[in-house]
Amino acid sequence: MARDPQAALVALNRFGFGARGGASGDFINAASDPRGFVAAELQRPAAALIESPALQSTSVLASELFDFQLEQKAKREADAKAAAAKTAMASQEPAAMMGKAAPTPTNVRPPKPAPNVIQRTFRAEALARIQRASIAECGFLERLVTFWSNHFCVSVSKGQPARIWAGAFEREAIRPHVLGHFADMLKAVEQHPAMLFFLDNQQSIGPNSRAGQRGKRGLNENLAREIMELHTLGVGSGYTQADVVALAKILTGWTYAGRQGRLGEAGSFIFNVNAHEPGTIVLLGKSYPDNNVAQGEAALADIARRPATATFIATKLVRHFVADDPPPALVTHLADVFRKTDGDLRAVSHALVGADDAWRAPMTKMRSPYEFLIATGRLMAQIPEDPGRYLYGLNVLGQPLWTPAGPNGFADTNAAWAAPEGMKLRLDIAAQVASRIGDNRDPREMLDLIAADAASSDTRQTIARAETRQQAFALLLMSPEFQRR
Repeated sequence: MARDPQAALVALNRFGFGARGGASGDFINAASDPRGFVAAELQRPAAALIESPALQSTSVLASELFDFQLEQKAKREADAKAAAAKTAMASQEPAAMMGKAAPTPTNVRPPKPAPNVIQRTFRAEALARIQRASIAECGFLERLVTFWSNHFCVSVSKGQPARIWAGAFEREAIRPHVLGHFADMLKAVEQHPAMLFFLDNQQSIGPNSRAGQRGKRGLNENLAREIMELHTLGVGSGYTQADVVALAKILTGWTYAGRQGRLGEAGSFIFNVNAHEPGTIVLLGKSYPDNNVAQGEAALADIARRPATATFIATKLVRHFVADDPPPALVTHLADVFRKTDGDLRAVSHALVGADDAWRAPMTKMRSPYEFLIATGRLMAQIPEDPGRYLYGLNVLGQPLWTPAGPNGFADTNAAWAAPEGMKLRLDIAAQVASRIGDNRDPREMLDLIAADAASSDTRQTIARAETRQQAFALLLMSPEFQRR
């Protein structure tokens, strides 16, 4: 049948989200030309975009958020007045009422409140992302989106703006640049209101700026530190604390317009000159003259092109797609391509797919919870109409959507996902999925869809010996052919 079943398994699992069920023919197509099957998605950059009338821009969402916050404030004030009035009335009740039993409360539960605009937006964005990953032929582009979204992460746990903006941030700052130039993505990310809010740059005031001289808040180093440590150069690349402070000063004034929209459309990126530290600033040995927002843009462009950035990005890409301990030769190759092409991410992605080391490495990496759940839905040929089960599964498995514990994103190594407790939870999820489909699917046929001749004899025997089809399907979902990439 398939010309290269093992390479097809690598193509689908290592670079994508696994084969789709039904009549997709994904495994056969991948086996006929594994590298071409993966690389084909790199010729369709528009496939990374998500455009839908149901999904709003960051600015529109900001207006809706600000209106919602005003409504909530008014409601809290009204509730407080009502409670105070009720207390006053109770204190004035006639003595004849004293001692009488209070009315017996009913057991009728109040209706569950309708989702607010923040909740509706989060679920709509989640659904759009999950649906796109579910229908992709290979899924390499979507895997790149999830990689970069985790690299430049924000967390919805930061607060309401982050929760309502997380999906828009990915759509606006990540997806348009996933096959573009790294410097362009870096600029889009660091100027996006979601990132500015997440790393508190709207609070950063230049000490010698007009606002700083009026005693406003001081310098906040969060954005500058994470740009250098997590987004570009990496720890140990030679920058100093003085460079962090210098970049923080350069980025003062980078913020977003508030509710009144005095400096721009509410929720849009703006440069507030009153908060910007004046004067020429030296960063990483280079002087940057004070020319407003262009000063920060020039600094980011230079950092994006430094050799340390190329090596840092190449290392993370190889760790994500190939091995926890990245093969040095492959890292060097990708870093060279990054430098020679001025950070062309399409060229870097092509280099990754075209490298022999990326195909020869054993499939030892464990799928992340997100990859596991998406692969499961694809196997069952399901395009979800509601994100609920996926969001629940991600919460249970420790990778809640757009909610990393810190600015370094979710871990990208087996140690994070292959622990015994984590595997037990995966088995619980697999059993739940198996119970929902009942005996409607033949697990042996499903194994052929995802692995064909690449499936091991041990996996085939394990599935064949299962007592029920449900048990066999759960075992299939826990098999190395399904869990490993």
